[in-house]
Parts: sequence; structure tokens; C-alpha cells
Amino acid sequence: MPFPTRRLAFGFIAAATAMLPALPANAQTKLKWAHVYETSEPFHTQSVWAAQEIAKRTNNRYQIDVYPASQLGKESDINQGLSLGTVDMIISGPSFAARSYPPIGIGYYPYIFRDSAHLLAFAKSDVFKELSAGYSDKTGHQMVALTYYGVRHSSTNKAFKTCAEMKGLKIRVPDAPAYLAMPRSCGANTSPIAFAEVYLALQNGTVDAQENPLTTIEAKKFYEVQKHIVLTGHIVDHLATIISKQLWAKLSDDDKKTFAAVAQEAAVRASGEIQAKEKELIETFKQKGLTVTEINKDDFKEAVMKNVTLESLGYRKADYDKIQALKSEGL
Repeated sequence: MPFPTRRLAFGFIAAATAMLPALPANAQTKLKWAHVYETSEPFHTQSVWAAQEIAKRTNNRYQIDVYPASQLGKESDINQGLSLGTVDMIISGPSFAARSYPPIGIGYYPYIFRDSAHLLAFAKSDVFKELSAGYSDKTGHQMVALTYYGVRHSSTNKAFKTCAEMKGLKIRVPDAPAYLAMPRSCGANTSPIAFAEVYLALQNGTVDAQENPLTTIEAKKFYEVQKHIVLTGHIVDHLATIISKQLWAKLSDDDKKTFAAVAQEAAVRASGEIQAKEKELIETFKQKGLTVTEINKDDFKEAVMKNVTLESLGYRKADYDKIQALKSEGL
């Protein structure tokens, strides 16, 4: 190319480049937020809200895509993904976090929480901050919020009102020590049937009963194949919002505050939705012809404390005592 022609061509390139829109000073960072819950559930809808809110509060420096319904793997997979760097944020039961740091799972010890308000007080407490700090020290991941998932109750075709009356009851329970503690302490025969197969197992009598929050009993239509709901209230279930160590290390102090604050606001919003739904469901189940029975929780609690020690599950008595001393708060 002759020199004048070459110079003219460079001039056109320079002019064209000048017409392109300027890139933002801070390029956008894309992040993945994963969970196993359905798109209709508050855990998803509030995660989407949180993703949009974080973008808004950081001048769109972060684009967070939320992947629901096990799209990036089952719960154990997404927990592992935090360390592998395949996900940046997750919502998951602390029972999975407890595989790395057992004390964080203490909230699953039966009857440790009186009700949802007690759990929510725990979520704001120094003892939770201490436990989550221990988890962070062990893994590098940051647990920034707790969301109320629901109180686990029992649905059954064989009525019972006392711990002793559960003796011999065939009940489906997740295969994890804290979940097994109450039914086994009362003499029930537990079965770890896959969650997707529970409805059929109840229908054909493979098991007599199962335990889950009322919202799950409704969503999975277990009420169609059960005669009774017994308000055992043995575990006040909850989910943690966790940020990976890789992402947390990259965030500025201001961004860390923003991510944590928004996650906590989303947890409060989702918790409120679950609480409201639970209140409606007892009456809904009665209208569907089920018998709803209240029990003396002290009877069941005593059996658990006698048969399954805190220490046997990797929990600490000092943490238990601090949680028991907390005063319940509303949302």
C-alpha cells in the first residue's frame, strides 16, 4: 500500500473508532447464583429480586444470573461448586455446610428453636455470627443470611399424639443424623426413600408417614394420600445464602456490605412469605378433611435429648445454651 493511501486508511480507522460508544470504567462482572428450589417459591423470586437490587446498588457493575431448580446440580453439587469456582453464590440448607464445619448445623437439632421468630432472632444474633465466622475460617466461604424455610411437621395415616405412640411407625425421613434424631428417639422405623418417590410410597403403604414443612406437604400433594397431620414441629428448617471464597475475596469492602445487606433483606422478605403461607395451610388441610393434631413438644424433646446428644452430631453445648437464651423476635 503506498504511504499516502496507508495514512488515509489509518485516518478512517481512527475516525470510526472515535464514533464507538465508550466502555464503562468498571466492566460488568457476571456471576452465577444457584439453588434447588422451584421458580414459584420465595427462595427463587427473592433471589431474583436480590440479583436486580445488587445490580442497582452497584451501578450495574454486577450481573447476577439466578439458576433455580437444580439447573447447576443438586444441593451437594452446588455446595461443592463454591470451592470449585463453578458457582459464585448459593442458597442451601446449613446441613450441607455442616459437612465442612459441623457446629454450623446446630440449628437442625430437634426442638432447639421454639418457632420461626426464635430462628429469625438467631439469624441476627452474635452466636450465628460466631458460627458463620467458624464456617468461613474453615472454608473461606461467607454465609451472609438465613431464610426461614418452614417448621417440619409429620403427615401420617396412623394417628399419634405422644412420642411413645410413634413406636413402630414406618416414616420416611431424609438420611441425615439430625433429621433421624426425633423419630428414632420415639421408636419409629425410618426409611430414606428418595424425595421424588415419597408420594407413591405413602400411597401404596411402603411407609405410613413422612415429615416436611406444611408448604411442602401442600406443594407435593401428600395430603391426598394421608389422613392426619401431626404438628410435631421438631425442626425449624432454614436456608443459608452463601458467597464463594473467590468472589468474597474480590469484593471491595463497600460491595461486601451491599451483597450482605441485600441478601439479608431478601431473606426477610422470603421468610415473611413462608410464615404467612403456613398460617393459611392448617385451615386448608382441615377443609380437605385431614385431622390436624397438636402435641406436647416437651414429651418429644425429652426423648431426643435422652437418646441423641448434641456432641454425637458434632454440635457444642455452649452454642445450644446461647441459642436457648435468645428472645424471639418478629420479622
